[in-house]
Parts: sequence; structure tokens; C-alpha cells
Amino acid sequence: MSRLLATAALALGFSTLAMAQETHSHAPDAAVHELTLNAGQRWATDEHLRKAMGRIRSGMNASLQDIHQSRLADASYGALAEMVNAEVGYMVSNCKLEPRADAQLHLLIAQLLEGADVMAGKRTQVKRQQGAVTVIGALENYGTYFDDPSWKPLAH
Repeated sequence: MSRLLATAALALGFSTLAMAQETHSHAPDAAVHELTLNAGQRWATDEHLRKAMGRIRSGMNASLQDIHQSRLADASYGALAEMVNAEVGYMVSNCKLEPRADAQLHLLIAQLLEGADVMAGKRTQVKRQQGAVTVIGALENYGTYFDDPSWKPLAH
């Protein structure tokens, strides 16, 4: 395995992502490396994905001011990380998207898991606040790339 690939795998919380991928099948041609639109349109979502992303949004929104003002305690970052991981598990277990949309979702999941790992303190060289920023970025990407009529971006 190349050094670059090994580094990338570690940065994305590879073990957690691999576990998620084992339970969620993909078509062989579904491998993609960056989020894209579906021929200029946002990807379809299902009820389970919308619920999970809404819960992640609500959890992050409740702590947003403290995150931005660098006042959130490590324990609170840990609780946010647990919530993100639980919602990702729910998504992986329950959402049923077409294979190309599913491949896009897994890029978003990788971003969520990376942020959760940092918020949980698993990457001590990075501030936990940066993990929250990564999750917030994933939420912004969700609104940009996935069609969720009820979605409201975070105001920050």
C-alpha cells in the first residue's frame, strides 16, 4: 500500500468506514472520489437519510455558538462525536439509495466520520473544534449535493 494511500485511509477513519461499507453494498462502477451532482441535479434521498442528517444538524446547531467561540468542553465534543457516529450507523443500516447516490453518500459519510474521530479526541494533533468544522462542512455538502426539501442550512 502506498504511503499516500495509507495516510489517506487513516485520515478518514478507515476502520469505521470499512465497517460501514461491509454492511452497505455498492455497484463495482460506483467508486468515486469527490462529491458531484447527478447530471446537474441533487441526488435523491430517502426518509432515513433525511432523518439522520436532520438529527446531526440539530445536534451541531445546538452547540454552534460554543464551537465558534471555542467554549465547547471536550466532553461535549465527545457527545457530539457519539451522536454523529450513531446517526451514521443508522444511515448505513437503513437508507436505500440507488448505487450512484449511495456512492456519493459514502463520501459524505467519510467526512462525517473524520469529523467525529477528531471531536472524539482520536486525533490528538488536531483540535476537537476542527472536527466540528469538518462535520459542519459535511452538513453543507449534504445541502448542496442531496435533495432534501426539508433541509435548512446552519446559520453560522
